[in-house]
Amino acid sequence: MIRGMRAIQIERPGLLCLSGLQRPSPGPGEILVRVHACGVCRTDLHLLDGEVEIPHPPIVPGHQIVGTVVACGEPDAGSESRRAAHEGGGKKGDYDVEGETLQPGTRVGIPWLGWTCGRCRYCLSGRENLCDLARFTGRDIDGGFAEFTVASERFCFALPDGFPDLQAAPLLCAGLIGYRALGMTGDAERLGLYGFGSSAHIVAQVARFQGRRVFAFTHPGDEATQAFARGLGAEWAGDSLATPPEELDAAIVFASAGELVPQALRVLAKGGVVVCAGIHMSDIPSFPYDILWGERAVRSVANLTRRDAREFLALAPRVPVHTDVRPYALEDVGQALEDLRAGRFMGSAAVEL
Repeated sequence: MIRGMRAIQIERPGLLCLSGLQRPSPGPGEILVRVHACGVCRTDLHLLDGEVEIPHPPIVPGHQIVGTVVACGEPDAGSESRRAAHEGGGKKGDYDVEGETLQPGTRVGIPWLGWTCGRCRYCLSGRENLCDLARFTGRDIDGGFAEFTVASERFCFALPDGFPDLQAAPLLCAGLIGYRALGMTGDAERLGLYGFGSSAHIVAQVARFQGRRVFAFTHPGDEATQAFARGLGAEWAGDSLATPPEELDAAIVFASAGELVPQALRVLAKGGVVVCAGIHMSDIPSFPYDILWGERAVRSVANLTRRDAREFLALAPRVPVHTDVRPYALEDVGQALEDLRAGRFMGSAAVEL
């Protein structure tokens, strides 16, 4: 008997549809997951708008997935070849070949990074996030805006207790990408966050836990979000074009507005770094060299590694991170994305199934 399920698909740029699909079956090394919640991310919006290419549409978007393992496929025959490549060319510990063993009934999280080859120079040097053959959940692999999904067991993670499904979902991209971006700021004490949305409202809590000082930058005049940031520990919050009361040691730009990069450089202390944390950004305008001089740096974040996931999911309960989440029904994914575009909610949003 063929079993069906409901799912949201991007048919082509600009066209989002609620569809009835056949329930997937797990292949070797994969697990079938009953989806309970899936976070709404700006990357989903970039995919819908055609700013990030979908190689083979239609695709089920959604890559912050919380669900329960329903079934497991056969063992992956490729594990031994990946192990051999690892032992032959990689440094010990650089590439986690096996990942976690997940049994039916386990609550898991499924992030953006859905598969890597395990053999290339990036995978074998602890940089699997840069694998040229990587496949991404909700772009190359059907994602979590559906009642069921299939994922590689190697790229799924048992979730910590203490986070209900809705609150856990944003940890899997907003939290993970934010955590990776935060790591790129080194030991910066004075941290600026440009764009105080899903990622920033998590990172602010982690940064305060680490003893950093947080300065939040929002859309001009967005006093409600500025108050929200102060409530999460920011000692100052103001407009994105404003000058903070003192120089910053680092800034993370979560907003997709390229013009914020030179703006952040202008308020950065010598030796500081601007980290661009999005998968897509509008063009960065030209800027004078003197705002970069003084050993300031600009760099990007690309995807995540499984090491990032394990570290952050262990850290989140210690902070503890609290995610502010607006719930949506599956059939309202389109509305959730438009609300995200228009900035109609603070914190995060997630689809509840």
